[in-house]
Amino acid sequence: MYTPAEVTKNVVGIGKGKAALPVSRMLVLGIMAGLFIGLAAAASNTVSSTVDNGSLGRLLCGLVFPTGLTMVLLAGSELFTGNCLMVVPLLQREITLPAMLKNWIFVYIGNFIGSLIVVFLVYWGGQLDLFSGALAVSTVQVAANKCSLTFAEALCMGILCNFLVCIAVWISFAATTVAGKIAGLFLPIMLFVLCGFEHSVANMYYGMAGLIANTNEAYHVAALETVSNLSNLTAGNFFLMNLLPVTIGNIIGGSLLVGCVYWFSYLKKTDKNA
Repeated sequence: MYTPAEVTKNVVGIGKGKAALPVSRMLVLGIMAGLFIGLAAAASNTVSSTVDNGSLGRLLCGLVFPTGLTMVLLAGSELFTGNCLMVVPLLQREITLPAMLKNWIFVYIGNFIGSLIVVFLVYWGGQLDLFSGALAVSTVQVAANKCSLTFAEALCMGILCNFLVCIAVWISFAATTVAGKIAGLFLPIMLFVLCGFEHSVANMYYGMAGLIANTNEAYHVAALETVSNLSNLTAGNFFLMNLLPVTIGNIIGGSLLVGCVYWFSYLKKTDKNA
């Protein structure tokens, strides 16, 4: 097991490698991560869609969703939220700001494409018909709830989410075995899902799946019977009142509260005469 100081040094090297990737690989690996997180989100909706008890439903989602980050870290891919830790090599002057931003932008685009692939395959594959259409209604409900958040609420929930996601990534970097990495990342990810915090890449699936499902007349009519805030489910609300503030919050939570803190604690040079 690596110490926190050793993990911080390793993050510098990992970030340099990410910054050096060609754009084509950033996009392709970003798509892979979008697929992984999208599938985890689809599974979370599935496992909770017929559970009436909200707390139990969240717990079940928390037990399922960590599979997504497990695939991201072990199978190899590029996830925007985890890449917020690239601020560590940036502060260490091992990469440039333009290089970091280029990675974030193209990985984010790739994540969105991957999520959309899952959305359309799930929709056209008829998976939302499970449980006599209850999964479709639940999918619409989840998206409507996310679109009902205020900008400030989504921002704060995004900060808390990526603080935990980046802590999960950090812990996984400390482990030297596959089992250790999975065990290390599992609990922080379960915690963010259980608490209902907001993850930008997961929301790419949740939001778009809900929007697409709501265009189906049968799903829309069924949702009207139970979803009280369905009028909030619009593309404008999703992109401007959820995805935008959640993305900003994820950057703050991952880059500032994790990356900057550990860089300051273990890598920042101090004046010995101070």
